[in-house]
Amino acid sequence: MSYFQPHLEALVGYVPGEQPKSTELVKLNTNECPFPPSPNVVEAIERAARGRLNRYPDPLARQFCIAAGEVFGVDPSWIVATNGSDEALMLLVRACCGPNDALAAPSPSYLLYRILANIQGCRVIERPFQPNGELPNDYCDGARIAFTANPNSPTGHMIAPSRLSELALRSQGLLVVDEAYVDFAKDNCISKVAECERLVVSRTLSKAYALAGLRFGFVVCQPVVADMLRTMKDSYNCDALSIAGATAAIRDREWLRENVRKLKAGRARLEEALPEFGFRVTPSSANFVWCRRDESVQPIYQALKERGVLIRYLKYAGYGEGLRISVGTDAEIDRLLEELRRIVY
Repeated sequence: MSYFQPHLEALVGYVPGEQPKSTELVKLNTNECPFPPSPNVVEAIERAARGRLNRYPDPLARQFCIAAGEVFGVDPSWIVATNGSDEALMLLVRACCGPNDALAAPSPSYLLYRILANIQGCRVIERPFQPNGELPNDYCDGARIAFTANPNSPTGHMIAPSRLSELALRSQGLLVVDEAYVDFAKDNCISKVAECERLVVSRTLSKAYALAGLRFGFVVCQPVVADMLRTMKDSYNCDALSIAGATAAIRDREWLRENVRKLKAGRARLEEALPEFGFRVTPSSANFVWCRRDESVQPIYQALKERGVLIRYLKYAGYGEGLRISVGTDAEIDRLLEELRRIVY
C-alpha cells in the first residue's frame, strides 16, 4: 500500500550542488558568493536576535517590501517576500497548474521548473533555446505558466527585457522571469511588470547579496498575482532574522555595487583564461561561466574534485554536457587554474 499520490511515486527530486562539510575545498559549484555579506546585515540580525523572538514575525515582511519598493521604484504592495525564490516558484506553479494543465520551460535551464510541474502532476512543454539563445514566438503557447531564468542557468546568457515583455503580452498565462542572477547583468525586467499583469519577476538574495544561508527572496508582480501569492503562502514564511537581514541588505547599495564589481572582475578573468584549456566559454551575465569541450568534460570535473576543487558537471538531454564554474575569490580562481594546468597538460 502506498500513502502517496500515484504521480509522485516516480518523482525524482531536485539534486542541489554538493555541500561538503570540509572547509579545505575550493567550492565553485553552487553559485554562492565567496565574500561575506554587508556588515549592516550582520548588525541587523544581531539586533533582531536581541529583540522579541518570542513573537511571530510580520507575516508580510512589510519593512523589507517598503525598502525594496524604494530601491526599485515599485509600490510595496507589488512585492511579496518569500522563503528564498524557490518558494515563490512553487507557489506560482501551485496557483496556476493542475493535472490537466501545462507548464513551459526552456532547455537547458533550471531543473526545478520541471520538478515543480511533476509535483503538481501537470505536463511540461520543453522548448529549447534557439541557436542564437532566444526563445521562440510560441514559447508560452498552450501553457498556464511559463518560466525562464534571465540570465539563464547554466549558460549565463541573457534575453533582452523588451523581448520577454513581448512574449508576456502574447501569452494567455503567466510568464515568470527568474532573475536570480540579474544583479550581474546590464538590465532587468522589473520596469516591465507595469506593462503587463502576466509578467512576474522573481528575485533572490542568495547570490549578489551573499545571503544563500538566509533563504530570502521576493516577487515583483501586479496586485492580481501578489494577492494570490499572499493568500497561498505560509502564514509566517519569512522569519524575523531573515526579514531584518534582508532589509539591511537591500538598502546597502554601495556594498552591493562593490561586491558585484569584484565578481564581474573574477568572471572576466575566467572567461579569458579557460579557453587556454580547450574550453568554449559562453559569454556570461551571471556569477558563473559555462564551458564545454569537443570531448567529454566529466573526467575534468572528477579530476578537479579529487584535487579538492568542486565545480558543477551538468548534462541535458538533447543539448549535451558542460561545466558550470562559479566565480570565486582571486585565490580560488588561482587554485582552479593551477589544477587545470596539471590535469589538461
